[in-house]
Amino acid sequence: MIRTTRRTVLGAGLALAAPSIVRAQGTWPNKPITIVVNFPAGGLTDGIARAFGQSVQQATGQQVIIDNKPGASGNIGASLVARAPADGYTFLHSVSSTLIQNRVMFKQLGFDPDKDLTIVSGTSSGVLPVVVHKSLPAEVKDLKSFIAYAKGQKINWGSWALGSSSHVFAQSLNEKFGLSIEVVTYKGEAPMWQDMGAGSLQAAMGSPQAMNALLVKQEVRPIVAPSRVRYVKLPDVPTSNEQGFDDPAFTVRGWLALAAPAATPKEIVKRMSDLWVAAADSEPGKKMMESFGLTEKPLNHEEVMADYEYLKKTLIPLIVALGIKPE
Repeated sequence: MIRTTRRTVLGAGLALAAPSIVRAQGTWPNKPITIVVNFPAGGLTDGIARAFGQSVQQATGQQVIIDNKPGASGNIGASLVARAPADGYTFLHSVSSTLIQNRVMFKQLGFDPDKDLTIVSGTSSGVLPVVVHKSLPAEVKDLKSFIAYAKGQKINWGSWALGSSSHVFAQSLNEKFGLSIEVVTYKGEAPMWQDMGAGSLQAAMGSPQAMNALLVKQEVRPIVAPSRVRYVKLPDVPTSNEQGFDDPAFTVRGWLALAAPAATPKEIVKRMSDLWVAAADSEPGKKMMESFGLTEKPLNHEEVMADYEYLKKTLIPLIVALGIKPE
């Protein structure tokens, strides 16, 4: 069972010299591995880290510790890992926006995504439906009717982090349709959905599993799948493109990033990448993937690094064009 509290492990004769790290590569891992999740427990990022971490633990025989370090839209946890020893025993599990969008959303990150970290694997974040609170009129049932309703209305829109896909989607609605949606930023999905259930938010976007209780109670209703495909568990909810919104801003693309300090030995990065990809086919991994409606296999190190470059070229100009001021 994965423990959630950080524990310091002291090993006899552990040295920090580079030759020792090289010699240790053949026996990696030989002590517990810590995965820092830079969002609170209860959301997709945390859930996948725990399930996949359990698979890594079973495959290696070494304990995997999940350490939640939320704050500053993921920058706090990412900074901790960026400064950690590059020995293969500290990893980051984050959303891609921490590594891509945050560089233009914050004046200071506390780390350099390109120089301080390397991405080990990427797990698709799946479809993140846009939902509205039940207090909105029944006529608000798709994106077009939401836009019509939102004109002249006070709309609080939930975002799990500054610069997240949810934030960009809402801001794009404001920019392209003359709306005045107020984006409310949270430290992760769990508190966002709590406020949604309480009626403090009128709209939000996020992982179906995290909002599932609200869907079951019909506290919220989905209006659009901002993705290339429909969500398998909400097959009647059309995508943005199917609803006539073909602007790239309304089709979300991203993944959950498993990352390591940049100087982590390549052999360890490859081994952990292989373990993470294989975790999707393990029993805990399959259960978690199914619960979140995820169908795509994780990207390995080479694949995710290539997609990382593509997303930087497409998403960063989009955010800059929206004129969102960095904090």
